[in-house]
This record gives sequence, structure tokens and C-alpha cells, in this order.
Amino acid sequence: MRKEWSILSVMLAFLLLLAACNRTDKEQANEPEGSNDKPAQTEDNKIDTSLLPTEVINEGEAIQGGTLHVGLVSDSPFKGIFLAELSADATDSSITGYASNGLFEVDGDFLITDEGIAKLEVDTDNKKATITIQSDVKWSDGTPLTAEDLIYPYEIIGHPDYEGVRYDDNFKNIVGAEEYHDGKATTISGIKKIDDKTIEISLKKVSPAIYSGGDGLWGYAAPKHQLKSIAIKDLISSDAVRKNPITLGPFKFEQIVNGESVQFVANEHYFKGKPKIEKLIVQVVSTSTVGEALKAGRFDIASVPATQYDTIKNLSNISILGRPELSYSYLGFKLGKYDQEKGENIYDENAKMNDIQLRQAIAYAMDIETVTDRFYQGLRVRANSLIPPAFKTYYDGALEGYHYDTEKAKELLDAAGYKDIDGDGIREDKEGNKFTIRLAAMSGSDTDEAIVEYYRQNWKEVGLDVQLTTGRLIEFNNFYDKVQADDPEIDMYMAAWSTGTNPSPAGLYSKGAAFNFSRYVSDDLTKLLNDIDSEEALDATYRAKAFRSWQEYMSDKAMIIPMYFRTSTIAINKRIKSYNIDRETGTEIQDLELIADAPIK
Repeated sequence: MRKEWSILSVMLAFLLLLAACNRTDKEQANEPEGSNDKPAQTEDNKIDTSLLPTEVINEGEAIQGGTLHVGLVSDSPFKGIFLAELSADATDSSITGYASNGLFEVDGDFLITDEGIAKLEVDTDNKKATITIQSDVKWSDGTPLTAEDLIYPYEIIGHPDYEGVRYDDNFKNIVGAEEYHDGKATTISGIKKIDDKTIEISLKKVSPAIYSGGDGLWGYAAPKHQLKSIAIKDLISSDAVRKNPITLGPFKFEQIVNGESVQFVANEHYFKGKPKIEKLIVQVVSTSTVGEALKAGRFDIASVPATQYDTIKNLSNISILGRPELSYSYLGFKLGKYDQEKGENIYDENAKMNDIQLRQAIAYAMDIETVTDRFYQGLRVRANSLIPPAFKTYYDGALEGYHYDTEKAKELLDAAGYKDIDGDGIREDKEGNKFTIRLAAMSGSDTDEAIVEYYRQNWKEVGLDVQLTTGRLIEFNNFYDKVQADDPEIDMYMAAWSTGTNPSPAGLYSKGAAFNFSRYVSDDLTKLLNDIDSEEALDATYRAKAFRSWQEYMSDKAMIIPMYFRTSTIAINKRIKSYNIDRETGTEIQDLELIADAPIK
């Protein structure tokens, strides 16, 4: 019944770090590798993920205090934007998680409970939400948390000078948000301070999404006393965001080495009590060296990519915990542009990749099953949907998705008019011109290049010439800069999302979602998304049917092809007394204890 919640934040990242932080951020995608030879499919490499425990207990007397060392597995430096309203990167978000400003907690069904800093009450008849601070909570500098701090994030996100990604269709559900954003009002009329600990939000509609943090609800507070003197346009570069954030979580920032590491100290003002460990250091470590770093006792905790599982599975100084992730990897197609001024996606019917049969053929040509077995040891499986199976009520297990079928791919390409006219084995476009597809994919672990090359070979086998944007894999931060900016050199791209605890897809695929990277928009899609988060969907059966209809539509249109569902593998050094990553009963970071002064080698 614990678990900190952060709204469907759609942050891009490489991994989820600690179960205790329980970030609900958007993840980065692929970890490919390989050669042009088809990898051998072998059961010997596969892991029975059901055998990975969710808890470890080590014998020994707990020491007083101590320093916890956390490995942040990434092949790129972190950006260092430590304010939820501005961050668009889950690497930053996973760091901020130790000092999170999250207001709510969720239960095992991902519904908001009354166990967090604030409680939520919803008046469906009058379309109002009331948020109340439940006790005398203080910021890390000792300043009391007030209703003003609950309101200020909405004023940041809705401000005319705000250039972040949180102002979207969900946010516009708040009464007065659009008028405030357009400069027609100086406040958001639908947000009212009731008293020093309570605010009331008037909404245009109320749906079941609100109980998971949707419908425009924002799950964080912001320290107004620190931020109010800083212009909204200057916040992202300010010391208050980059160097000395004031926070609500179990730890507070002490020292930041840009892009490399962050040192935290225990927050004596934390509402659940001061943590038992005194310090916590988060340090970036590359995917290729994390195994050796764990072996050498550099880290107590690290979430290890599936491609690196073999490097840690036999280490005697760690235990490996596992659980399904709330995420999926996918292949996306560029079908339009994002209009920053209008704040909406513009679908281009004449886009190069706007042919359903072409997109479906690309999907059928991918030998995902072999890649999951050979390179991911069963820690990833072929995804059939854009809803992770953890959302049992909404996931459509009957959906077939796109399995490997080269003959089907060739039939679709022939039917669509993509044919090999000159006999060189590569298909021309419908007009008989040379046809090359440009793929953007991220660099990362040692296996990335090989897996991407294997997929390129898959596509070549059905007659498609796929070349890498920039001629090589792209560094994580640059990759998302290019994808978000709709770089004209990108026709399709490999990425991933972590859905967070709110399964609603509106924040990723609606007309006003900046994270709708494919830029696909249609009246039918809008209706399906609205149905999921409609007042009628307060009926559980209605909403489940709406989710299924949306999944079927997305599969049919194939603007986004699900590739993998994932299993997290988290390495825990044996000097940690106990650790549990169960989403409902897992260890909270303030309760973690150590049984030795340094990580065990």
C-alpha cells in the first residue's frame, strides 16, 4: 500500500533505478547488438524469470548510518534538471527520486491511496478534485509545505513562457488552464486555495484516470518560496533547479558533479522520518563496465540491462532481484510534425512512411523472438500491445501483434506497390524510384549495434534498404533531441516508454501530447483516447472495452510497433540487510539498512 506516485510523466530514460523510488517515468529504448549472421536460438541462454526473487535478506547486525552507493547505468551523462515540471528525462528523474516532491502513493492496482503526503478526494458529480496535505510536512530546508506549493506547479506548467512538455491535452482539462496559458488570464480560474493545506481543482471532465493521476492532476509540489522570484523562462537554468534544489523526499541534495554523480544526505525533515542511512551517492556507470564495477564492490545497487545479465549472474557478492517493468520498447514511424506554437501534433498524409501496409511489412520482417532469446536471455519477450501486462484489467493478451513472418511482409510490400524493378534485391518506391528508409537508434551497451544490424538484415531480406540516421547509432541525449525535433533525416526510430502507474495512453498519443513522437493524429484515435478517459469509463467494464478497442486500433494502424516487454534485473550487494522490490510491499528507501561499512567485494 506504499509506493510513491508521480503523474504520467513521460520521461525519456535508460532504466528504472530503485523499487523504493518507484519512478513512473518514460524510459529509453533498445539495447541491441549482433552480426549479420542470424543469432542461434538457444534455450540455454534463457532465464526463467519466474525464479528471480523480489526480495533478499542478508544476515548481520545493522550498522549506524553509512553511505549507500548506487550505480546509475547509462552511457550518457545526466542533464541535471531536478524539477519535475521541467524534466523530460528519466535519468534525471531517477536521481531526483531520492529527494522526490511526490505527493501521492499508490496501491498494488496503481490507484492513489491516502498514505502519501497528500490525499485526494474526487467529487464526480461536480467535477472537482480536492487535494489536502495530511500533516505538518516540511521542505528539506525546514520551511512548511503549504497549499501555495501545491498550486505553483500548475502555474509553472500553464504559464505562457513555459516551454516544457507537461502542458498537454490532460492539463487542458483543468478549468481555466487554456486561458491562463494563452495570456488571457493571470491565474488558473479552476484552481482555488481552500486553506493553508487544501486546494480544489475544477475539471472539465472526471474519468477513472484521475484515480491514477490523470485528467490533468499533477503529482508534485514545488517550493514556491525558493522559485517564485525566478522567471519561468529562466527556471531551467537556475541554481534552484541545477545546483541546490529544495525537496520533500527522504534525502536532500548535498553535492552535484554535473553529468557524473550526485551526493545526498538524509533529510531530517522527511515526513516518514529521517532515513537510517546517512548518505547516498548516485554515480553514472556505463553498461559495458557495470558488471566489473559490481564485482569490485563499487556499488550497493544497480539496475542492470538485460544484455549485461551474463556479466553479473555468477557474482558471489550480489543478489539479483527481478520483476516485470511497466514499460515497452517500440519502433515508431515519423508521420508529421509538432507545432510548438499551437501545442499540437500535425499529421501529414503525404509523409514518406504513411502507408499502413509498408509499416506492417516492416513489423512482420523483424525477428524479435530470436533477438529476445539470444541477446536478452528471456528478460525481454516480444510485445503484442502498447499496454504492459502488469495492467491486468486493460492489457489485451489475445492481441496477436506482429510476429516474424517474412512471407507476409513480402506480400504486403508487393500489394502496396514497393517492388524490385531493377533486380538488385532492393525494392523501389511506388513510382519506381530508389527507396531508402532512415532509422534512428540509440547507442548504449556493447550489443546495441549488433541487434540493430540484425534488424537491418531482416529488412534487407524482404527487399528494404534501411540506413542509419547519421550513419551510426546516436548518443541518448542527442537521439531524443532529434526525435522530439522531428529531424527530417528520421523516417523511423527505436525507443521505449515507461508508462508509470497511470495506464492511460493520452499523454503519449493524443493530438496535444508533445511525446506523440510519431505525430499521428486522427478523429478515430482522439475518440478512442477520449473513451478511455471519459465519464462513461467510470464503469470498469466500459473502460476495459475502451482500452481493448484502442489497442486493436493502434495495432492495425501500425504507427507504433511494440517490440519488447521487459523484466528488471536489480543487483543488490550483500551488505544491504534486506531489500524488497514488490510494487505494493517493497522496501522504502528510508528504512534501508547496511550491515558493513563498505560494499562487499
